[in-house]
Amino acid sequence: MAQILVVDDEAPIVDAISYNLTKEGHAVRTAADADECLHRIRDGRPDLVVLDVMLPSGSGLDICRRIRREQDNLPVLFLTARAAEADCLKGFEAGGDDYMVKPFSMRELMARIQAVLRRGAAKSEEASPVIASPEELIEPITADNIFIDPERREVLCCGIPVSLSRKEFDLLTLLVSNRGRVFDRQTLLSRVWGEDCYVDDRTVDVHIRWLREKIESTPARPEMLLTVRGIGYKFKG
Repeated sequence: MAQILVVDDEAPIVDAISYNLTKEGHAVRTAADADECLHRIRDGRPDLVVLDVMLPSGSGLDICRRIRREQDNLPVLFLTARAAEADCLKGFEAGGDDYMVKPFSMRELMARIQAVLRRGAAKSEEASPVIASPEELIEPITADNIFIDPERREVLCCGIPVSLSRKEFDLLTLLVSNRGRVFDRQTLLSRVWGEDCYVDDRTVDVHIRWLREKIESTPARPEMLLTVRGIGYKFKG
């Protein structure tokens, strides 16, 4: 059983989601606006937040950013009325773990919630980032001007700290710890986002672009995070 917070200002949607989650054996709390959502989270930490993007007193994206600042490992699944790729990617950029576009299938939403909960449980059991090697990586990694400390989850580029999201850190660590190896997008999604993830593989391209902007001297002409045409990506080896 999980503690799930459902945040939406449309009462019929909240009631339907709450009913189905309760049938699945979960404990449900609800909120109708941004202020109530933050109060609920601080009052008792849930295992997952199902969060509408458009709320009366604030943006769900802004709420997610605040959650990430205060509780980095709290899973967030967005509900959005906008199906455009740019809008969905804004949710991931804000720190969301998954999203559903309204109107949605309740069965699919329940499946996605279960998938996000499983990934969240796996992350809480494993302190180290996801890597290709079967051995647990705890030693720092150095490659060119990149230094990664998996235990502290810190990255330095040319000796300067780089602020990365959880997915950016895991993606970079996977590539650097397997430098020279080419990964296709589906493998990267499986390793970093989880096998049960429903995220479009273009999300990998977006995260690679963000990483290049943070660690490459000339992001448009990358020298470390390289594209292998027709396959995927690798860290130079």
